[in-house]
Amino acid sequence: MTIQSRIEGMAAPLPIANLDTDQIMPKQFLRRIDKAGLADGLLYDMRFGPDGKPRPEFVLNRPEYAAARILVAGPNFGCGSSREHAVWGLRQYGIQAVIAPSFGEIFYSNAMNNGLMLAALDEADVEAILADVSRPENSQLAIDVASMSVRSKSLTASFSLSERHRRMFLEGLDMIGATLAMQDQIHAFAAGHWRQRPWLKDIASMTKTVWHKRGARQGANKIRKTYT
Repeated sequence: MTIQSRIEGMAAPLPIANLDTDQIMPKQFLRRIDKAGLADGLLYDMRFGPDGKPRPEFVLNRPEYAAARILVAGPNFGCGSSREHAVWGLRQYGIQAVIAPSFGEIFYSNAMNNGLMLAALDEADVEAILADVSRPENSQLAIDVASMSVRSKSLTASFSLSERHRRMFLEGLDMIGATLAMQDQIHAFAAGHWRQRPWLKDIASMTKTVWHKRGARQGANKIRKTYT
């Protein structure tokens, strides 16, 4: 992940409640074994008609919102299945943040862990921001991660983040990086764990040796005979 202390740019209004991950990334785009090409599938049935031609009335197809990097959405955005492809598709399309009154729980976790900022605001604040960005000339938004605030043409609103997620964005950490940043605490916990329960280390060592040397079945029999 890259450091994202401030996200700003054009926002597109998408005031649809309960927009689920199946709509965000339809199933036919989940066939690849890698993440490539998912931008093509983003909101496909909304962006394109049955004939495969773009729907000119859809907000992301309108020229004045072509540079949108933020979505302002309805409540329960990202509900439905746990497919992480929905997050990957949004990121590949160039969306850096979504503002909504609420989000699907699994989608929220997937998004924050993949560098897609989600800002949950009071519904009245979202409605006010939607009114702003519905006019392209007022569509510029700024999200300040450090102060956890969103600024539009007419208001500034606050949102909350866990300290872990806030740190990940401010320091450019993914889940592995966030874990590695806690190496000292992990090593300290492990050392204390083995000091308090030294017999477990002996069992773990014996188990590893037996399984490696005698195979799974023989190892299981040896452990049962030793500790029963």
